Amino acid sequence: MIDTPFPKLKLTVTSVLGHCYHGYKIGDELILKDFTHPPEFFCLGLAHALFPVIYALSFAATFPFMDNQRSLKVTCPDGGKLEFKAEILDKEGKAQFIPKDQNYKWPNPKKMIIEVVKAKGKCAFGYKIGDKWETQGLKCIPGFCGAAFHCAFPALFALNFGAKFFFMENPDSIDTVTCPDGGNIVLKVTRVETTM
Repeated sequence: MIDTPFPKLKLTVTSVLGHCYHGYKIGDELILKDFTHPPEFFCLGLAHALFPVIYALSFAATFPFMDNQRSLKVTCPDGGKLEFKAEILDKEGKAQFIPKDQNYKWPNPKKMIIEVVKAKGKCAFGYKIGDKWETQGLKCIPGFCGAAFHCAFPALFALNFGAKFFFMENPDSIDTVTCPDGGNIVLKVTRVETTM
């Protein structure tokens, strides 16, 4: 039994452009109990590409350019063989729906700050508490640690599209982004621009 405060998600195969080792076909639907639990035997390549999307959707992000703002399409990272549509399900198991924003101007990147809030052990990049970097939208930060950016990317992606972290003191930020190298550095990612 999974004890989770997060919503279920539905993945629907919308396009097949090559051989898929998992045999997915157009129209196939997969239900995820939440963004942390993929179905059994789920493709990890797809899970890697999909994670920022389902993470963002789980924290109320919207994609104004989509016909349903509470959904987004994700392409298989193995040659683009498949395309999936990810959607959030409500408590009755129906896809949440917000119609496309006809006034949306693309792109609309948000200003965000990444800050070191905890440090232990040795960081190969020499990061320490209080170090800060600014970025716009999903832009990489020149010279920034790739492993740290990889871990921060789901938060950057979610915040860029309006996610709110309901469990944080400031829901426009999350302060638990942890370095994969021994957890030596913990980052806080904050959206400075809050308008969509």
